[in-house]
Parts: sequence; structure tokens; C-alpha cells
Amino acid sequence: MTPNPAYLNNVPSPCYVCEEALLEKNLLTLDRVQRESGAKILLALKGFAMWSTFDVVGKYLHGTAASGLHEALLGRETMNKEVHTYSPAFKAEELDEIARISDHLVFNSTGQFKRFATQAKAANPKISLGIRVNPEVSSAPTDIYNPCGLFSRLGTVVTEFDESVIGEGVDGLHFHALCEQNVDALEAVLVGFEAKFGHIIDQMKWVNFGGGHHITRVDYDVEGLIRVIKAFRARHNDIPVYLEPGEAVGWQTGPLVATVLDVIKNGMELAILDTSAEAHMPDTLAMPYRAMIRNSGEAGEKKYTYRLGGNTCLAGDIIGDYSFDAPLQPGDRLVFEDQIHYTFVKNTTFNGIKLPSLAIYRKEGGLQVVKNFGYSDFRNRLS
Repeated sequence: MTPNPAYLNNVPSPCYVCEEALLEKNLLTLDRVQRESGAKILLALKGFAMWSTFDVVGKYLHGTAASGLHEALLGRETMNKEVHTYSPAFKAEELDEIARISDHLVFNSTGQFKRFATQAKAANPKISLGIRVNPEVSSAPTDIYNPCGLFSRLGTVVTEFDESVIGEGVDGLHFHALCEQNVDALEAVLVGFEAKFGHIIDQMKWVNFGGGHHITRVDYDVEGLIRVIKAFRARHNDIPVYLEPGEAVGWQTGPLVATVLDVIKNGMELAILDTSAEAHMPDTLAMPYRAMIRNSGEAGEKKYTYRLGGNTCLAGDIIGDYSFDAPLQPGDRLVFEDQIHYTFVKNTTFNGIKLPSLAIYRKEGGLQVVKNFGYSDFRNRLS
């Protein structure tokens, strides 16, 4: 068994560790897309909001994409580049503050645009306003992550698009139709988008292709993406194009380190960890997907098989079945691969379980634990 790097044995447990060198590798790929296609890429905070790394992220990306007031504030306060804000529905009492700190504000419907456009412009005369549309084309792998599925509330379908807004200050169109997909899926979406909204696109100042582009995955067709963006821009008067991936930024940039607390038996070997599928790796239950553990195998592949469970009282808090070369013992550390995106942004304090610490392994300077959590984080979100 390959030993873990020494620093993984020195972090608090549980702990997410972002490796700066791997993060920068992703950013260099994204920057290549920007330079060769002319598109601008934003960090979608919903997928990766580790703002202690934004000194690095901000060197490459043009800003942040927010899903509401708090993410917009985070983007403005911690990166302070472009802030693009979209929400399925804005609240009137929050809109002035959102507009003041945003460069782009995207409404989910023409109704919301008509209700709030004047208020947004009054709060920030320089703001650029857009509408999210639903191209009604998607090949997202599962319904829970399909923004263009049947009866989706996300974006306006062409039959409900009130074109009178075009003369009332709409500057851009936004769509989001992908989930962890390659450029062929984007090409299919663009066919639908242009078929339904092509007569509007050339009246716009920008188009946002949303997220879900798995650009930094090893098998992603980066050259194809550059070609597709350039061809789209050429068809539409060199229109500015934005992309806003979150997962592609944090993809394969670091693990979640956890510790075995106990090993028991009930028909099979069961190991209880100080982490949780329910609270710390929610997509293992929602997607579902299998979180990979360093030096492990499928059940039965290696000599010793265990069902790994979290340290909460939820019966279904099961991470999965894994096998190992040696028996697990209390105190053993397990390294869950690729746990930096869509994990700690979704964490909860269910059952009062401690939130994992956050750490960065810097290219220069080594391990930096940037956040430890405790009782106050649980208590202060309650009353």
C-alpha cells in the first residue's frame, strides 16, 4: 500500500485539503480556453467557495458567479472582480444591495425583469441586466441535476418569453443546461438555444453559457470547446461569451481526510468514521456517486471488505462498501479523493456533528489550516 504524504497525517480530522498546485493546474486550463476562444470564465461559487484560495483563482478568472445576496457579497469582498448574480427569484428587500455589488444581474423570468429592472438600475446605473432562458435541450445524467428537465423552474422557455423586454434594457441571455458534461453536450444545447432564441441573440450585448462544463476533466475536449465558442461568436457578431463552471475549478484538487473511530460486525464488517455522507459528502446520497478512497478497492476486490458509515444517527448515513489490503483499525486515516467541489459548500451540522476543517497545501509554505469549526458553528445557526 502506498503511504499517504506525511502532511495528510498532520491535518485535523476530518479535514478537506485543497492542493494549490492542482488548483492552479485547473486554472491554467481554464485560462487557455479564455485566451484562445475570447470567452470570459467566472468561478461559480455554488460549486467552489474556498475564498482563502481566491488570491490564486483571481489571477486567472474574471470574477465570480453568485446565486443570491450572500454569494454576491462573498465574491465582491473576497475576489472583487466581476460579480454576476442570478437567482430563481429575487426578493424586493434584497435587490438594491444585490444590484449595487453586481456587474451583471440575471432574472429568471421576464416577469421578474419587468418587476425589478427599474429598481436595479436605480441602485446601480452601470449594471447589465439579463434573462435566463431554458433551451429545453439537455442530456444531464440525472433529473435532480437537470436544469432543463420537464417542468423545470430554472429559466424561461421560449413560449413564455415576453419579447417586449428586449426594448426595456435586456442586455444578455443566460442558459445553464449541463452537468459534468463534455463539449458535445454543449453543441447540442446550442442548436436548441439558437433555434429558439437566435432572433434575439444578435440584439444582445453578451451571452452566458452557464456551468456544467467539465473542462478540467482529463478526457474533456478542450480544443473542441474553443472551436465551439469561436464559431458561436463568429455567427453572432463577435458577441462576448461567459462561462461559469464551479466543479471544473475544484475538480481533483484535493481530498477529505477522515479517521476510523470503530470497527464492528453485523453480518459484515462495519467501520464508523468521523465524517458523514449525509453531512459532509451529500452527493454520495443525492446523486448517487461513489466517493473514491485512496488505496481501496471495490467490495471483495481486496482481502478485507468494510461498509463505511458516518458518525450520525441516520441509518442511511452510509458512504459505501470498500475493500483494503489490511484490516481497518481505530485511528486509521482514510483519504477520500476529489472532495473539494460541491462538498463543503453543502455541509450541514446535522446531529451536531463537527464540520470538517479546511486546509490548503501551498506550493510554497506547505500545509496551512485555514479554518477549524466547533460548537459555536452549530449553536449559532440555531436559536
